[in-house]
Amino acid sequence: MKSIRVRLGVLGLALLTGFTTPTAASAAPAAPSPTVEEQRLGRALPQEILRRSGFDTVAPGLARALEGARSYGEARRAVSREGARLWQRAVDRAQGRGPAGGDLSRDDDRPLYWARLGMTRDVRTWEPEFGLTDGQRATLLDELERTSRGQDAIRYPHGKGLKRILLTGFDPFTLDRDIRISNPSGATALALDGTVIETADGPARVETAVFPVRWQDFTEGTVERTLRPYLPKADLFTTVSQGRVGRFDIERTNGAWRGGFGDNENVGRTETVPVADPASQPQWTTTTLPYAAIAAAPTGRFPVYDNTSVTEIPAGGTQPVVRPEGPTPGSTARAGGGGDYLSNEIAYRATLLRDRLGLRDTLPGGHVHTPVLQFGAGNTTEVTDPEFVRNRLDIIAQVKAILKVAAETS
Repeated sequence: MKSIRVRLGVLGLALLTGFTTPTAASAAPAAPSPTVEEQRLGRALPQEILRRSGFDTVAPGLARALEGARSYGEARRAVSREGARLWQRAVDRAQGRGPAGGDLSRDDDRPLYWARLGMTRDVRTWEPEFGLTDGQRATLLDELERTSRGQDAIRYPHGKGLKRILLTGFDPFTLDRDIRISNPSGATALALDGTVIETADGPARVETAVFPVRWQDFTEGTVERTLRPYLPKADLFTTVSQGRVGRFDIERTNGAWRGGFGDNENVGRTETVPVADPASQPQWTTTTLPYAAIAAAPTGRFPVYDNTSVTEIPAGGTQPVVRPEGPTPGSTARAGGGGDYLSNEIAYRATLLRDRLGLRDTLPGGHVHTPVLQFGAGNTTEVTDPEFVRNRLDIIAQVKAILKVAAETS
């Protein structure tokens, strides 16, 4: 009899619920069911994306590694190793190294997203005979999230004359609206990780990480935990997310408010952004990116705007008001320039961390919203098309050009 059992897939779980396995009195808690996000993995289009990229082998590889684990320590090492391999494989594929694995374009971020969900589902539903506590399972999942997102793989080489740029992206989101969605910010992170941009002031090394579209992860401090060790070493940082149709925005102001829109778990939060030391929490933070220079530079085919608009409750007021020129003194945030969703929140958290580390006057940083990544006209069913690929490649190239301008003018 195998030492552990790995339950794969929602269907497999449903079939297994009718059976019971004798357990000792000290047995660990039963494994939880797959999350809302993980359950989408069973649909046809995610499976097609995995198959057409060769990433359909990733989750089974982790399952085999777990089958060979004889202790929690061995399992944790396997999870860390396989998570790091997934991140590096996705980066290599995006940057043209190694086999493409299929006919899906290399710039696609979706294989990483769906392969990771297959891995987290396996860890979440794994029931080893040696027992696994809730805390140990949570640690395994956290290890997998960090390693497969590049969050612990940020490395800057030593040496003078090399600028250090830190960039973050996001997973795809609004998948119940269209499960084919790709996020150009995540694609940009894969395309630029570890690359060097030649600027007028010398080379600039880019390091990247990707974040989940989940309120709870942000509440638990994933942004601060990831960025805190690196912001003091960076010369420039930008959080990046998908924003409006047909335009880039450099978001001038970020607000301390969650507007309630559902995340990838279909959970909404309407509240002040929860941070450490809320007594000293400001309602607004601001970019220190050279927004005027970026907006004026010819960086690509999409227009770039210096977005100053926010939504606030004015001091002494009760109703939200849109302020095109930014917040007024004493106001309460209801939306930053980047809205009231997780893109605004990552910008708020990153710039607040910058300020709390005493780097506001020395570290250029803020948020860049990319255009919405659109499919070609008439494509409502296919996972890709030439216009879709062109749009994503153009967005990636323009983010790189924006970084070059920011590095040269900061």
